[in-house]
Amino acid sequence: MRVVLKWMLRILLMLVLAAVVVGAWKREEIQRLMAVNSLFSEDKIVHNFSHMDEAFLTVPLPRGDGPTWELPYGPGFDLPEGTDDWIEDRAVTSLLVMQDGQIRFEEYYLDTGPEDRRISWSVAKSYLSALFGVLLAEGAIESLDDPVTKYAPKLEGTAYDGATIRNVLNMASGVTFNEDYFDPNSDINRMGRVVALGGELDDFAASLQNTFATPGETWQYVSIDTHVIGMVIRGATGRSVSELLTEKVIQPLGLEYDGYYVTDGAGVAFVLGGLNFTTRDFARFGQMILQNGEHNGQQLVPADWIAESVLPSAPTKAGEIGYGYQWWVPIGAHEGEYLARGVYGQYIYFDQPRGVLIVTTGADRKFRDEGVNEANIEMFRKIAQSL
Repeated sequence: MRVVLKWMLRILLMLVLAAVVVGAWKREEIQRLMAVNSLFSEDKIVHNFSHMDEAFLTVPLPRGDGPTWELPYGPGFDLPEGTDDWIEDRAVTSLLVMQDGQIRFEEYYLDTGPEDRRISWSVAKSYLSALFGVLLAEGAIESLDDPVTKYAPKLEGTAYDGATIRNVLNMASGVTFNEDYFDPNSDINRMGRVVALGGELDDFAASLQNTFATPGETWQYVSIDTHVIGMVIRGATGRSVSELLTEKVIQPLGLEYDGYYVTDGAGVAFVLGGLNFTTRDFARFGQMILQNGEHNGQQLVPADWIAESVLPSAPTKAGEIGYGYQWWVPIGAHEGEYLARGVYGQYIYFDQPRGVLIVTTGADRKFRDEGVNEANIEMFRKIAQSL
């Protein structure tokens, strides 16, 4: 009996030691997974959206040593009736309104502040579109009608085989991908767990095998399409998106603070939603776009690319919101009205004829409720028209 007990104790000790070793080895991954599982919880979401580097691997986007682009303050104005209720109902964390290059209104809510680097979510897609336009003009990429596999051969034999760059820019790849944020088993949430656990998104994209439509035939919002654009950029240049975006867009803008990208386990930027900047630094990017890609006498993004990008060129259904090359075009939009949009209430809204730029960040857990996006756009229009 003593021999048996001694043997059992030895086995138990070995199991405990193994658990300790595995726990220490996987501690960071376990901590990240736990953080991701509570990322959107009501009591943590506001804090989490200002501290994404606590939950994910990241790569810095340094502002560089150049002078800061000073954003002057213009005369204040009264926000339209109903704005206060909208701010509360939509869990807005910051609201910045600019007109003709001047800040007309700036405020922070829910204990956030001007130094918080807030997660962009899909606003990041529009940044990638701007970078793509720069590289296209430089000749790194030959044509929008090139197949994505020309630059991303890892996608040969996958659902993306046969899709062109234009197809993925338009979210018209035809690739089957479940974007339901509230379904824990959806593709978008499986992808999130890949990022949290240090997996590689290139492998995830290459694992997709099913299509629901011929490329270019049908529009369906598929976030992994944006990752494929990133694969094309990396394949065409041999450089990382974070390096390219920093060099060609971020540092020339004269940001106030360093930013960062969330990355996967291979250090590849989460280009479809992983940018983190302050509200004013989001505004600096937006103001450059509003100025047709020009800042401080330098053409950072080709004006003709911006003009083409914000046209509703995707094959959306009649009466639906329009989509361009990673930019949204509201229903009933006038010329020069478009937006970048991210889940949970992140927006950069443009009204070029009025010279108006509106940046909002948020933690709106009801962002998918019927009519919320439309109501947000109407609020932006009311603000722009009241200036």
